[in-house]
Amino acid sequence: MSPSYRKTVSVVDEAGTRRLADDIAAIARPGDVIALHGDLGMGKSAFARAVVRRLAGDPGLEVPSPTFTLLQSYETARFPVHHFDLYRLADPDELIEIGFAEAVGEGLSLIEWPDRAGEELSAERLDIVISEGEGLDGRRFSLEARDGGWADRLDETFAVRDLLGRAGFQGAERRHLHGDASTRSFERATAGGDAAVVMRWPAWRAYMKRADDDRYEEIVHLADNLTAFSAIADTLRRHGFRSPRVLDCDIKRRLMLVEDLGSDGIVRDDAPIAERYLVAAQRLADLAAVAWPEIAVDDAGGRWPMPRYDRRALATEVGLFAAWYMPRLTGAPMAADARAEWDGLWDELLARFDDDQRRLVLRDYHSPNILWQASGDPIGMIDFQDGLLGSPAYDFAALVTDARVDIPDELAAAMTAAYVDRRRTFDAGFDAADFAERAVILGAQRNAKILGRFVEYAARTGRSHHLRFLPRIRRNFEKALDDKVLAGVKLWYERLAPPAVRP
Repeated sequence: MSPSYRKTVSVVDEAGTRRLADDIAAIARPGDVIALHGDLGMGKSAFARAVVRRLAGDPGLEVPSPTFTLLQSYETARFPVHHFDLYRLADPDELIEIGFAEAVGEGLSLIEWPDRAGEELSAERLDIVISEGEGLDGRRFSLEARDGGWADRLDETFAVRDLLGRAGFQGAERRHLHGDASTRSFERATAGGDAAVVMRWPAWRAYMKRADDDRYEEIVHLADNLTAFSAIADTLRRHGFRSPRVLDCDIKRRLMLVEDLGSDGIVRDDAPIAERYLVAAQRLADLAAVAWPEIAVDDAGGRWPMPRYDRRALATEVGLFAAWYMPRLTGAPMAADARAEWDGLWDELLARFDDDQRRLVLRDYHSPNILWQASGDPIGMIDFQDGLLGSPAYDFAALVTDARVDIPDELAAAMTAAYVDRRRTFDAGFDAADFAERAVILGAQRNAKILGRFVEYAARTGRSHHLRFLPRIRRNFEKALDDKVLAGVKLWYERLAPPAVRP
């Protein structure tokens, strides 16, 4: 197979080797094969060691050379990494004994002396030839990609390195950050005492075509433009809220470098930090006081028209529950008449939001996206690029029915009181009972949507890690159904999914 990509990277020292290993590790994925070529002493093991440490997130990890064992495997948070050294391979049958084929298919494989694998070596791989460079520690890395999607990924990772350099993060270490159920992916770049977050934002139109409705993202107003993030972020800051500053971006490659707000959140040891949740509720009330513009504008003049969280968007989202989650729960496809009944129930419920307030809805305001700040405004907001104009009750419902952590009833009540008290400081006639009812409806809508979305996402991408949250999300949904305003939805649910069929 002829190479689809060629590039030569020269480094002057071991730090340069580690940076290149960072760049390669950042784009590695399960099933990848990296074949390391070069004479003895050229640094094949040093490069492999740097990749393993980067993926393990442990720069001090012991990574011995598998010269005599032929294989050394490592479990990382993302996927297994298998380090092969075939220099002492005496017989091709030894590959069978060490489980070469199985390991190569399971995770990332780093193979020194790959030629000795013969026909067992994957044709779809990245070949890296290491040779002497300038100076004692200089090395030249000749990269040749042989399909496997390497070409596009290599272009992107080197574009990220260029982006970091332009923003003053030359030589930064890059570490993977867990993202959400979207096309976006993230990494943290650190240089000295400074840090920033790299956001990759592939166009969803290239990734999320569906058999049932390939216009879902448009109907529910998911953003597909970097300006959505920068415009909402900068407008939030102008109104006194804490959001990341955009440091630089590469529009063509859909890359953005933003301020790092840290990792300190509002949860500790899988439990909510009550006082932080109360502040988060109060800041949400403050946000409801802002007459958000129809067009958000970033500091560079970029304009983003704010979509409305209209009835069609809300109904399309809640339809994911019937289309995806219910068949998983009951083991049977949804009948057409049952689906029509579900749609009718929700159309009636959602009609009351047609004339609701038009305030900024962050859309995913819960623990993963709220970062506690040590100074200034304590609530740092992220993941708001899909924000739109709608009911303030939506974000409050998201906060009190957090998908990632159990919120005790006592804390939920205290959050409600804190929110109401803050709202009444600028709106003396605020109707707390009406707001609570709207929050119940939108909480049920949101949790039903997430149940369906996580099942659909796993089916479409093969990534099932979000499914572990389904039991909590279902409990949140079922709890909302106890409110009389959702009596019709509860009857529908209990008829089609009686307790006996629910695991």
